[in-house]
This record gives sequence, C-alpha cells and structure tokens, in this order.
Amino acid sequence: MFDRIKKMFGQNTEEVRSALKNGASIIDVRSPAEFQGGHVAGSINIPLPELAPRLSKYPKTTPVVFCCASGGRSGSATRVAKREGFEAYNGGPWTAVNGLVDLKEQIKV
Repeated sequence: MFDRIKKMFGQNTEEVRSALKNGASIIDVRSPAEFQGGHVAGSINIPLPELAPRLSKYPKTTPVVFCCASGGRSGSATRVAKREGFEAYNGGPWTAVNGLVDLKEQIKV
C-alpha cells in the first residue's frame, strides 16, 4: 500500500529517471504564475484544467513526465494521459524532477 501512495505522489524515481533517459517530455501542470516562479528547464507549462484538450497536439510515441508543486496534480495528469494512450509518469514535485534532469545531464546517456 505504501508503494501505491508513493506512486500517486511521484515517488517512483527509477521509472521517471528511465523515462527521462529515453527522451520524455516534461509537462508542468501548475498555473502559469506558479510556473513563472520556477520550473524545470525545457519543461512545458500546461495547467491541469487545460491538459485534456491540449494533449492531442503531442505525439503518443514520446513518453511524458508530469510535475507540479507536490505530486497531486501531476498524478491526475498522469491518469488522464494514460487513458489517452500516452506512456506517462508522475514525476511529483517539479523540484524532484529538476534534480533528475540535472542527474541526466551529468550521466550523459
């Protein structure tokens, strides 16, 4: 049960790290004001209420990592994307994803 709760809030670091190594796009589902306050370099801002209609513009062949402030909204976004046929991951807080992106750059996969 604890693993399920961790996954809901983006705590599955190995899956997210693997997705990033495989070229996943990072979508931040916070509001534009939150995004402007800090975000993962290269991430795309699509607020959660706008996600469903805007997902159709993205290829389903590219994995997607969602992030937000705590992992709750990114968990909702992950469920929406998976229902639409995307390979999607809940990265949790944007700061956690940011740490993985930095690691990705250091590894040079």
